[in-house]
Amino acid sequence: MLRLYDTATLRVRPLELRDPNKVSFYACGLTVYDVPHIGHGRGWLVFDVLRRYLTFSGLAVHHVSNVTNVDDQIIKRAAAEGRTEPEVAAEFEAAWWRDSDALGVLRPDDTPRATEYVDKMIDLVSDLLARDVAYRTSTGVYLDVSRVEGYGLLAHQPLESLLAGARIEVDPEKRSPLDFAVWKRAKTGEPTWAAPFGAGRPGWHTECVVMSLDLLGEGFDLHGGGVDLIFPHHENERAQAIAEHRAFARHWMHHGWVMSGGAKMSKSLNNFVTVAEMIERSDPRSYRLLVLRSQYRSQIEVTPTSVEDAEKGLGRLDALVRRFELREDLGLGRSALTPSAVAGERFVREEVKRFCDRMDDDLDTPGALAGIFDAVNRANAMADRGEEEEAAALARTVVILCGVLGLALRADEGDDLDEDVRGLVAERDAARASGDYGRSDAIRSELAALGWTVEDTPQGTRLHR
Repeated sequence: MLRLYDTATLRVRPLELRDPNKVSFYACGLTVYDVPHIGHGRGWLVFDVLRRYLTFSGLAVHHVSNVTNVDDQIIKRAAAEGRTEPEVAAEFEAAWWRDSDALGVLRPDDTPRATEYVDKMIDLVSDLLARDVAYRTSTGVYLDVSRVEGYGLLAHQPLESLLAGARIEVDPEKRSPLDFAVWKRAKTGEPTWAAPFGAGRPGWHTECVVMSLDLLGEGFDLHGGGVDLIFPHHENERAQAIAEHRAFARHWMHHGWVMSGGAKMSKSLNNFVTVAEMIERSDPRSYRLLVLRSQYRSQIEVTPTSVEDAEKGLGRLDALVRRFELREDLGLGRSALTPSAVAGERFVREEVKRFCDRMDDDLDTPGALAGIFDAVNRANAMADRGEEEEAAALARTVVILCGVLGLALRADEGDDLDEDVRGLVAERDAARASGDYGRSDAIRSELAALGWTVEDTPQGTRLHR
């Protein structure tokens, strides 16, 4: 059984499901006012790996991740560029999907957009007012957090402690500095919706609570995001559900930051690397492997050295594919593997059990990877000893387990060789067969100058990038 650290209880505990064999989880998604950086990319990859592993474990997964397409930053950018908010949102949503696709991230089952749910958000705000847990000011409608039982659970601070550490009051109409806007009054030039309590737009914290409950229902299994969302965003989502006496998420999962120069990578600090830049500089798979090498709750620092090391690790995995001619299995990392998809295949059961034991322990991807690379070493050693059948079974298990992690391996040979390169390969094989090693070495150098890595195998020359 999968055990995950729960932010609400501060302990690793079993992921207890509302419905047998079904997992409902919500991961806070895109705010589409700019291109994504690799801190966002880490979040995508963490929840992509979780989803893939849950599916591999035999569970039916319903994964929801929202698109915030109305937001202060979107409004600000649209005004600065003389465009409409929908134009800005559409441009950057497309960029986010393009980059997540390039990282091999499976798209969520549902991607609700905030503007599609405004009517339901208005209903929520109306109900909060009717229950007298929200109040109106000249700037909007605010939730009175003093009326919410257990407010501060995720922050692990009581209300009095949160108040003591709150920023200086900036709105004299608010009853408390912790009260937050569930509805913002209309301002000139901003997108606006009509509502019984005054024209305006929903607050950010109201968007996710409405969309998650609508698509996943009350008491859904898991809510996740980065650690920066714990407070106030997730606390405030939870507060609105509690104020309506509705069961919210049963388990809370948060991943660590990507660091840059000792500080959290963020747009506001201008210390970020975009996902597109990462993909342009390196194999997109290298970032997935780098993320997998760290436990999801830890902070990671992405450097040229760590990326280069990840690419070397990919090289070892890809070499295994070439050695054991596993080209037909290379699609395994491109979709969520199900038990039926690999039923009857020749697993090495001990390897699968070791892998699952590590993954079940709070998604220990570093431990799972260590087992995979150990299996790579053993498969090569077995083949060197002539134990071909056993080695091939172990090698194929490696490919399958990499697929569970979304790590699509490849051979990088044959299909993209042009006629001239194929001719050089044929000439080199003929030179080696006749003992003309001088000519063979010269062709190796020529191929290397064209960007190819050359391997000598019993089947002849093989190339890969």
